[in-house]
Amino acid sequence: MTARTLPQVVFIDGVRIPFQRSNTGYRELTSFDLARLAMRALLEKTDFPPQQIDWVLMGTVIQNVRTPNVARDAALAAGIPRRVPAATLTLACISANKAVTVGMDLIRTGQARVVLAGGTESLTDVPIRFRKRFRQKLVEAQKYRGVADYLTFFKGLRPSDLLPEIPQVAEFTTGRTMGEDCEMLASRIGVSRREQDEYALRSHRNAARAVQEGLLKEEVIPVQVPPDYRRIEFDNGPRADTTLEKLARLKPAFVKPHGTLTAGNSSFLTDGAAVTLIMAEDTARRMGLQPKAYLRDYVYTAQDPDDELLLGPAYATPELLDKTGLALSDIDVFEFHEAFAAQILANLKLLASDTFAREKLGRDKAVGEIPMEKFNTLGGSLSLGHPFGATGARLVTTAVNRLIREDGQWALVAACAAGAMGNAILIERYG
Repeated sequence: MTARTLPQVVFIDGVRIPFQRSNTGYRELTSFDLARLAMRALLEKTDFPPQQIDWVLMGTVIQNVRTPNVARDAALAAGIPRRVPAATLTLACISANKAVTVGMDLIRTGQARVVLAGGTESLTDVPIRFRKRFRQKLVEAQKYRGVADYLTFFKGLRPSDLLPEIPQVAEFTTGRTMGEDCEMLASRIGVSRREQDEYALRSHRNAARAVQEGLLKEEVIPVQVPPDYRRIEFDNGPRADTTLEKLARLKPAFVKPHGTLTAGNSSFLTDGAAVTLIMAEDTARRMGLQPKAYLRDYVYTAQDPDDELLLGPAYATPELLDKTGLALSDIDVFEFHEAFAAQILANLKLLASDTFAREKLGRDKAVGEIPMEKFNTLGGSLSLGHPFGATGARLVTTAVNRLIREDGQWALVAACAAGAMGNAILIERYG
């Protein structure tokens, strides 16, 4: 199959359930429940026949041990036929991005015509393990045959072996938390506490305005939450009442007492799910569907985890622009993942830096400065929330809807991820 005959991939629609701060609205649910709710919401909104789906792909990061392939389990529960294969993908904070781009490739290579792609995450329902020595004892105990064997169970165990292991958001290769790495980045690039708080305030104000003006109603679908079926309609992350003064009073969260990252200018633990419906253009035409956008191209990058952990957008953006022959000035809509205000500001500064361009990108001059009137205008992960495995599907859906609302042609989605990974996706408005 030549490049000329590759099927065009179109975006039909995307939805998400309202994102909730962990241990709040979805505290009784698992990532399976959240994925099922999002899939059902998409199928009901689009009235799309589930028997026409060829693949289900879902990103997730913190896996529930009972549903290791949460994509498959949720698809079955959502009413998608048993014959439809499903896979769960893990690529840190760009897991849903990977689900979408794998779906694009399946369609382009003729292995699928219709793909449901997205992600799900419950950071309330995290797996808490016993420590390794105690786990080993439990495995050994399966071979016990009598009372005497069980009486030896605690032999060799220390009291500390009985303490639980709680997962940390830390880099395996460096041992540092992402917040600690971001503090180092902010210091190196020169991102002040004031700049971070101002950006966080912007994110919350933009999100609050988007909710007030109904700009997210196209993608955020209210859900009835079991067991009591309470109705949740909105994200509960945006803080319309926050001010610079309130943000300035918050203490450092990662490097104490002199750090600049706080709970107010960092993304918070979030539960949620988001899904998209993508397909081959000729399939959409045959079914009488009106696509919203083309999913044109994408790139993934990998940097040095030791000092470039959060710089995915600064590397992926120019690589994608070069690959597609576009300039930064051609892009009408930017949707970047906001892990931390410092991370976003550092990436924006590096994209506008001649020195970074020469030393790291092999360019003569900077990629360019992104106009803030085009950038994350409806809020972002700092305010809307960041369910690790789902954020990429939110970014793509929001970018598409903004393109239509703002009468633009090109949108660029970009994100960083643990392991010093990056992704960028290019989207073109349909028609």
